[in-house]
Amino acid sequence: MECYLDNSATTKCFEEVKDIVINAMTKDYANPSSMHIKGVEAEKYLKQSKEIIASTLKVNEKELFFTSGGTESNNLAIIGSAMANIRTGKHLITTIIEHPSVINTMKYLEEQGFRVTYLPVDEAGIVSLEELDKAICDDTILVSIMYVNNEIGSVQPIDKIAQMIKEKNPNTLFHVDAIQGFGKYKIYPKRLNIDLLSASGHKINGPKGVGFCYISEKVKIKPIAFGGGQQKGMRSGTENVPGIAGIGMAVLKTYENFEEKIDNLYRLKSYFVEEISKLEGVYLNGKTGLDSAPHIVSASFLHVRSEVLLHALESKEIYVSAGSACASNKPTVSPTLKAIGVEKELLDSTIRFSFSFETTKEELSYCLDALKEILPKLRIYKRH
Repeated sequence: MECYLDNSATTKCFEEVKDIVINAMTKDYANPSSMHIKGVEAEKYLKQSKEIIASTLKVNEKELFFTSGGTESNNLAIIGSAMANIRTGKHLITTIIEHPSVINTMKYLEEQGFRVTYLPVDEAGIVSLEELDKAICDDTILVSIMYVNNEIGSVQPIDKIAQMIKEKNPNTLFHVDAIQGFGKYKIYPKRLNIDLLSASGHKINGPKGVGFCYISEKVKIKPIAFGGGQQKGMRSGTENVPGIAGIGMAVLKTYENFEEKIDNLYRLKSYFVEEISKLEGVYLNGKTGLDSAPHIVSASFLHVRSEVLLHALESKEIYVSAGSACASNKPTVSPTLKAIGVEKELLDSTIRFSFSFETTKEELSYCLDALKEILPKLRIYKRH
C-alpha cells in the first residue's frame, strides 16, 4: 500500500484541476494579453479564477493578484508594503516560528534599515498577545503572522491579533501567511481586519508554481517586479494561465462540502494521535485537538533520528517529512521546535505527518503498524 502523508509539502491535484490545466495548455494556450479571440479565450480563465477566489474570501476581485506561489506572495506583501510606507515608520513585527519566506524577507528588510521584532511563542506554538501588545508602537507599519504553522499545526488567534493591532495602532498593516490555513479554514479577510493575505495552489490540491496575494484596496503598496504592467502593474509578467485556471478550480473543489471534509480530517487526526501516543518513546508536539490544524501531526521519536525513520518508512512506501519540506531537502534543526521548547535529544528525531482530503483510515493504520514494527529495530542502534 502506498501511503502519502506529506500533504503539507504538496498535495495531489484534483482530477478537475488536471483537466482544466491541460485544456489551458493545449487548447486555450494564447497569451491573455493578446487582442485576438484566442487571447480573449485565455483571459476567461483568469477572470473565472478571480471570481471563484473573491467569492470564497468575500473580497473584491480587484484586490487579488496571482503570483508564482506562497513565497512570492509573502515577499510581495511584506516588501511591497514596507517600502511603500517607509515614511510612516520602519518597524516590523513577526514571530520566531514563521516560514523562511517570511523570516528571510524580514532579514532582508533589516539590511535595508528596518527594525524587526520577533515575537516568542508558548510551548503550543501560540504567539504571546502580551508581547505583541508591548511591541506595537507609533512607527510599526506591518505585523506579519502565519495562520497555521507548517510544522506543528498551531493555529494563531488571528481575530484577537487583528483586533489588538488595530486598537493599538490603526495605521499598522496586518499580513497573514495563510498558505497552510487557506483550504482548511473559512477565511474572510475583511471581517478579520486582515490587510494582506498569501495563499498557494499546491497546498490545496492545485498546481505548483501558482499562488495569490490578497491586497486590500486600502493598502499602500509597491510592486517588487517590473515589466509589461500586467495585473494593474502590481505583478508584471505574462500570466501563468494554466496555473491560474488550476488554482481557481482547486479553490472551488476544496470548498465544496467543506465542513464534511474538515470533520473527516479531524476524525482521522484524532484516531492517529490516539494510536501513535500508545507507542513507546513517542512525544507529540503542539496541540492535537480541535484547536489545532486538522491536517498536521508532529511527533518526536526518542533515540531515532528523523532522517533514518523517514527512509525506513519510505521503504514501506510511506512518505512523510522530517519537519518542513519547504526550506530545503536537507534536514536542519527546526527553529519552530526549538521555539516551543522541544528537548535537545528530540530535535533531530521529529517527523511531520500531514493529511489530505483523500487520506484514509486504512492508510493511517498501515503507517501505525509500520511504526510498531520499525521503531524497536531502529532503537537497537541508538546512539549513546
